[in-house]
Amino acid sequence: MGTLPVTGGCLCGAIRYESTSPPNWVGVCHCRICQRAYGNLFAPMGSFPQAGFRITGVPTYYRSSKAAERGFCRICGSPLFMRYTGSKTIGVLVGTFDRPNEWPLTLCHTGIESKISWYAIPDNFPRFKTGEDPFTAQYKDLLPDA
Repeated sequence: MGTLPVTGGCLCGAIRYESTSPPNWVGVCHCRICQRAYGNLFAPMGSFPQAGFRITGVPTYYRSSKAAERGFCRICGSPLFMRYTGSKTIGVLVGTFDRPNEWPLTLCHTGIESKISWYAIPDNFPRFKTGEDPFTAQYKDLLPDA
């Protein structure tokens, strides 16, 4: 386990966050929405309980689907957060953690139907299609088609 509290923020420092709890899990999403939202091949994310999670600064949120909204810094554009509708957790991009090396992958790869073909996943964690992994299955009816 890494250092508590877990802290991090955006590139310019206008938005900072702190969690008194460790992430419930750290996973990687390869879905097409995450690829576009974060401008990358996949999105490594940690899920934190909203209780005990504090944000300083004011993120801007964009509703990316019926299931979720994504938070970013309106000043520097850094993507930071992802929240499912009605969830008691918040997803935070691992790259925004102050100490990302302390929080390795613990759960799975999801959205695997959209994985970039030339990228080889370097581990043996479970792989699921969007809406079939242990966490997002509860939001399956709200998720867009891949």
